[in-house]
Amino acid sequence: MATEIKVPTLGESVTEATVARWLKKLGETVAVDEPLVELETDKVTLEVNASAAGVLSQIVADEGANVEIGGLLGVIDGAGAQPAAAAPAKPAPAAAPAAPVPAAAPATAAAPATASDLDRSGPAAQKLVAENNLDAAAIPATGKDGRLTKGDVLAAIETAPARPAAAPAAPAPAAAPSAPRDTAAREQRVRITRLRKRIAERLKEAQNTAAMLTTFNEVDMSAILALRESYKEAFEKRHGVRLGFMSFFVKACISALKELPMVNASIDGDDLVYHNFYDIGVAVGTETGLVVPVVRDADKLGFAEIEKTIGAYGKKARDGKLTMEELTGGTFTISNGGVYGSLMSTPILNPPQSAILGMHKTQKRPVAIGDKVEIRPMMYLALSYDHRIVDGREAVTFLVRVKENIEDPQRLLIDL
Repeated sequence: MATEIKVPTLGESVTEATVARWLKKLGETVAVDEPLVELETDKVTLEVNASAAGVLSQIVADEGANVEIGGLLGVIDGAGAQPAAAAPAKPAPAAAPAAPVPAAAPATAAAPATASDLDRSGPAAQKLVAENNLDAAAIPATGKDGRLTKGDVLAAIETAPARPAAAPAAPAPAAAPSAPRDTAAREQRVRITRLRKRIAERLKEAQNTAAMLTTFNEVDMSAILALRESYKEAFEKRHGVRLGFMSFFVKACISALKELPMVNASIDGDDLVYHNFYDIGVAVGTETGLVVPVVRDADKLGFAEIEKTIGAYGKKARDGKLTMEELTGGTFTISNGGVYGSLMSTPILNPPQSAILGMHKTQKRPVAIGDKVEIRPMMYLALSYDHRIVDGREAVTFLVRVKENIEDPQRLLIDL
């Protein structure tokens, strides 16, 4: 009995996907619930599992093909039919014997010199002949056995007609223009993934739609580092997760969002929508692109719950297991470029949100503390915001509140 493999429902507003790769080859045996093919949507990559056991007898949608919900991907034959055997390769024709190469004719012996026995002449005569570029064979020799004497050469120089001045050397021909370089062999072309296309569309949408500005500040990380050092072992032992920076920044941002609700708002047509909940998106970089899973109702979660949620999202993002629901929505986003070593950057808005916080690398720098200069672990913060909703005063105030909460984390405990 044949079982069709069809494109499942992909989530709200998603109607099409791309076949990323087949995990099984034609003719291979598959088991129930075994992954068969990966589909790539605008937001996630998901696997389609086998609904029946058998043999993959037909692949309808090849890798790279666009498919719609309910479309046919392939067929599983439950009878266990095997694919047709491949035709044996034709043997390569035998190479024709090479024609014998005739032996090269022996080189003709060089003709003996017929000038005069210059080599047996004296060194003075040889030097004069060479310096004046004379033909020794044309000089009458009066020496013994036909040898040239110095007097013979001097006499030839005196009687020889004046030589014309050497013509100037012809200019070297201009070098021919080099042929254009062939770089095709050193290039690699790969298909742009659907996720990468969607990322590009959303980023360009943010640039084209929002009046985007960025404001900066810096924060002293000394208090957070000291707190983590004091409680990291006890925290991990009790909660089973490490105490990281992100939970502090999520809590610090929520505190500032409550004071400045327009930073947590969005534009919907002609309406300004204030969100009285705090779904914080946390940007995660993967091999296929940037994804932003959302920590729902983060204001109701403790530090340990936030760390566990972010850790789970990171693992699922690397494995390509994030769901559409986990990536949908969000009222504010935090991006940590510091994990890659970024010291300063301007993050781009995640539409339709009105703001995004950029964290960066913690680096020791000299700073003025009172009337002294001290070395402190400092981090630059960047807030990109939509000026249609958020004014400069509000954006700067937001960053100041985040800075205050991070530099004095006890404020978070007493909700200041």
